[in-house]
Amino acid sequence: MLFNTLPFLILLVVTFGLYYIPALRRLQVLILVVASFTFYAYSYPAFLALLFVSAIINTYASHKVYYGRPETRKLYATAGVIANLAILIFFKYSPFIARMAFDPKGDIGAFLISIPLPIGISFFTFHGISLLVDVFQKRDLEAYKNSIDKSIWKHGLATSLYIAFFPQLVAGPITKSYAFLPQIREKYLKDIQWELAFKNLVLGYFMKMVIADNIKDQTFWISYPFFQAYSTPTLLAMIYGYSMQIFADFAGYSMIALGLGELFGYHLPVNFKFPYISRTFSEFWTRWHISLSSWLREYLYFPLGGNRKGNLRTYLNLMIVMFLGGLWHGAAWSYAVWGSFHGLALAVERFFGNYIKPKETAVVKAIQMLSVFVFVTFAWLLFKLPNFEEAMMYMKAIFHNTHSGQTNFTVIFYILLYSIPVVMFHFFYLAETGIEKRLGFLKPMLYSLLVFAIIVNSGRTGSFIYFQF
Repeated sequence: MLFNTLPFLILLVVTFGLYYIPALRRLQVLILVVASFTFYAYSYPAFLALLFVSAIINTYASHKVYYGRPETRKLYATAGVIANLAILIFFKYSPFIARMAFDPKGDIGAFLISIPLPIGISFFTFHGISLLVDVFQKRDLEAYKNSIDKSIWKHGLATSLYIAFFPQLVAGPITKSYAFLPQIREKYLKDIQWELAFKNLVLGYFMKMVIADNIKDQTFWISYPFFQAYSTPTLLAMIYGYSMQIFADFAGYSMIALGLGELFGYHLPVNFKFPYISRTFSEFWTRWHISLSSWLREYLYFPLGGNRKGNLRTYLNLMIVMFLGGLWHGAAWSYAVWGSFHGLALAVERFFGNYIKPKETAVVKAIQMLSVFVFVTFAWLLFKLPNFEEAMMYMKAIFHNTHSGQTNFTVIFYILLYSIPVVMFHFFYLAETGIEKRLGFLKPMLYSLLVFAIIVNSGRTGSFIYFQF
């Protein structure tokens, strides 16, 4: 179920109405859990069983970790993490493994390749792992004292809500258990931060429906074999357009998720902070998909040793984390290469950062931002063309079609037109004026224009890009 469809609007209105009825206040968690399972089952009913299994595993294991005997807590935590990883690997990576290790036409290979990919599996399994690891490592943390009920039924409802909360179920942001569980309590209509919810929803829907959904019709031509017919300027414009599209699409989803969470009294973490103004790759990963970066840092980079075991080990840890982070995005070598590119960039940047300290001039800052943006933008090609050979063919076409191929001025025009709001969005922040401060009394007018644009100029409805991960 997409956020920008009538069935979702109906589900949202019904859920919101029931949620704030005073007589049903004690059932608020159950109402959200039912709504979340309905949301997930609407388009993919067969996968609902998997979501149930995930909730049951993580409920039972985390309850045993918290209330069980000291000598068994580690066992239950380990078993629960392994179960989560097994589910993720089986459903997401079986086809990938089959193509490498088995005959695709053989019985085993054909079976593994036929396994479907449940939507949002990476996100809800990461939530399960976060719950188990955090309860085990931070059992005495104040956040858990009133969050893990002795009644396994009540704990099961809380765990189900944490894993399946519909605003963040299929594409995040990834929330730490110690940040989400303490928020589970009775909610009141008067406590809703209406302005914050409204701004996030309007800006999120504008990003998705007006920017991303319109640009996607232009970046469609990046697909093989269509791109081979276009000239270098068109090819460059399209990869630039995809960089704008993927930001608007995913940042838009995250903003909508934050706005929806606020409507039900839950504060989700900000997932994007103007990533395209980053001057370094490490800064980029503190601004792009922040919840994933934080998760990888806390549950993978630090356990590997982080930067505490010397420079060489730090570089290796960065490469490992980004390689696995790439594979998290998709079961294909192109995603692993994408992650490795970023890992290598982080390692090289860290190495030279120990010896080179450039002057903080406007020109240097501009060069740094442009360099990071260009690298990040061309790396996105591996998302649009997961077949690595096709991505390489696209890069060759950029160099070979300088004097051949069609220059599609319509594609270029619309990409530049719809990327203007993204550029301005970053520019206001870069200028240190902030959109809010800059607009002042004009804010209501701006948001009215955004709502008007959503109504009259939305592109054709399309799935969110990160649904596939």
